[in-house]
Amino acid sequence: MSTTPQPNPAVIPDLAPDVNAHPAPTPFTDPWQYELHFPRAPRVARTTLRAVLAAHGQAELAYRAELLASELTTNSVRHTKGPASIRLHWLFPVLRVSVWDMSPDLPEPRHLRQMRQDADSGRGLVILDLGADRWGGCAIGEGPYGPGGKTIWFELALGGGPPSGDGSGSGPGAASALAA
Repeated sequence: MSTTPQPNPAVIPDLAPDVNAHPAPTPFTDPWQYELHFPRAPRVARTTLRAVLAAHGQAELAYRAELLASELTTNSVRHTKGPASIRLHWLFPVLRVSVWDMSPDLPEPRHLRQMRQDADSGRGLVILDLGADRWGGCAIGEGPYGPGGKTIWFELALGGGPPSGDGSGSGPGAASALAA
């Protein structure tokens, strides 16, 4: 009587997929893009931005990106009605963060010397001017492809740092004319 040898279970590799395994991370220099349509809660956009940058190893840009995105998303929720979104786009070595909302009205840039020290608001674009490497914005007319509104964006360059501007809109990288 002939018997077929039975495999030893201790030596059979486990062919089941590892449910705890993570996919390989995206190479640092590869481009990526995320878009989030956030509810009327800027905290959700900030938390998502922080998680995406951490997942992609962008700790160097995270603090400035979160601060500037917080200013833009808060203004979007405070001054407009309706939906808003944030888009993160990495194209090595630059991170571009864009915030879109339904209002076509572009914010009025102010300069540091025009601001009252005790004012409760109005510092968002000054902070953007001081903290971003480049920024701008544009109104989007309503058209056949969807609602209009506006987009305000900023860019941060890896290894860069905030421009040495004085808040006057004339520092390196500043785009106070709000032109994309």
